[in-house]
Amino acid sequence: KQQPPEGWSDLEPRLDEFKQKMRDAETEPTTGKRKVESTWGITRVHHQRSRYIFDLYYKRKAISLELFTYCVKHGHADGTLMAKWKKQGFEKLCCLQCVQPRDTSFGTACICRVPKNKLEEGRVVECVHCGCRGCASSD
Repeated sequence: KQQPPEGWSDLEPRLDEFKQKMRDAETEPTTGKRKVESTWGITRVHHQRSRYIFDLYYKRKAISLELFTYCVKHGHADGTLMAKWKKQGFEKLCCLQCVQPRDTSFGTACICRVPKNKLEEGRVVECVHCGCRGCASSD
């Protein structure tokens, strides 16, 4: 097994917190929830953990490339989702399912990707994939 790179000991306690949050989300009772809502907590923690590592590397420059790569390689962050965040228009993307046309009824992007100013006034949007209420970059 590969030894963790320098800086891992600073990152590990926060990742352990995310691991505990994930366990809590996985064991959360689903009674009273719609079927689609049962995985929203897991998706939310997955997003938060990936965003935390993304911000440490790209925004705050607080971790090395080696540590960033180690985190992605060992499943602590979603490399594909983070690659999308680097592209214009996807900076706030909630999950990859929301940009998969095959996962929607009409072969388009998810409703949460539509900018709020393009929706009818007062309409509350809630994505069926992850519970997102709007992740368009212009919002």
